Amino acid sequence: MFAGFETSVVDVGETSIFVRRGGSGRPLLLLHGFPETHLMWHRVAPLLAETFTVICADLRGYGASGKPPVAADHTAYSKAAMALDMVRLMTELGYPRFSVAGHDRGARVAYRLALDHVAHVERLAVLDVIPTSEVFQRSDFRHAMDFWPWPLLAQPFPLPERMIAGAETAIVDNALADWGSDPASFPPEVRLAYVEALRDPECAHAICEEYRAAATIDVEKDDEDRRAGRLIQCPTLALWSEGGALDGWYTGAGGPLNIWRDWAAEVTGHAVPGGHFFPEQNPRETADELRTFFRAH
Repeated sequence: MFAGFETSVVDVGETSIFVRRGGSGRPLLLLHGFPETHLMWHRVAPLLAETFTVICADLRGYGASGKPPVAADHTAYSKAAMALDMVRLMTELGYPRFSVAGHDRGARVAYRLALDHVAHVERLAVLDVIPTSEVFQRSDFRHAMDFWPWPLLAQPFPLPERMIAGAETAIVDNALADWGSDPASFPPEVRLAYVEALRDPECAHAICEEYRAAATIDVEKDDEDRRAGRLIQCPTLALWSEGGALDGWYTGAGGPLNIWRDWAAEVTGHAVPGGHFFPEQNPRETADELRTFFRAH
C-alpha cells in the first residue's frame, strides 16, 4: 500500500499534518472525508503518482495529524483553519502553487482553500459534495436519515463524543456499507485503521468539533462569500456517485453540477459509478477522471 511513497509529519504552525508523498510532476494534494483518513486514496494515489507528485494528508483532528485545542466558537476546526493548514503544508514541502482534490469533508476544505487562497490553487476537484451552506439550506428528512453524522456529530459536547465511544466499529461499518458502497472495497487493514482512529478520544472530539464548525462558522463563511458574490476562480471539477444521494436529491435544482455553477466561475463534472466512497470502490475510473482534469492547462 502506497509503495514508493515517503511519510512525514510537517509542522504547520497551529498543528502538525501527517502526509504521504510520492511520484513526480506537478503537485496534487488529496484530502479525505469521514470516517476515513488519507488511506482512502491507497488505490488512487499510486495511479496518479505516475503523472503527478501526489501528497495525501490527514486533516487536522483526523488520523495521525495533530488535534489542536478546541475553541468555544469551533474556529479551531473550521474549514478555513483546515485550508490554511494545507497552504502551509504545501509551501513547506516546496509547492506554493498546487492542485487539490477532496472527497466528502476533504472537499469542503478544498473548496474553502480555493476561495480563501486563490493564488495557491491551480485546479480544484470536489467529490460527492455540494457546498456546506447548500447542504443545510436543502436539508430534509432524507438527508437527516441517510447522512446521520451531520445532525448527530454537530450536537453540543459531550453527547456525540459519548455516543461514539465504544461504537467505533458500528460507525465505520454503517458508513462504509450504507452509503451505497460495496464493503468488499475496503481492505480489512484499512477498515481497522478507520476504527482505530475513532477510538482515540482526541480524534473523536476533534471530528465532532469539525461537524460543529460546519453547522456554524462554515455556513456563515459560505453565506458571506455568496453575499459578496465571491466565486471559485480556478477550473473546478465536480464528480459524484452515480445513483447516489447527490445524483437524485437535487434534480429540481438542476443537479450537483448546476449547484456548483453558482459557486465556481468554470465548472464541469458528472456522475461516476460507485457509492459515496467511489474513490475506493472505483479507483481506476476516479484516477482517470482526475488525471485528465489535472493534466489540462
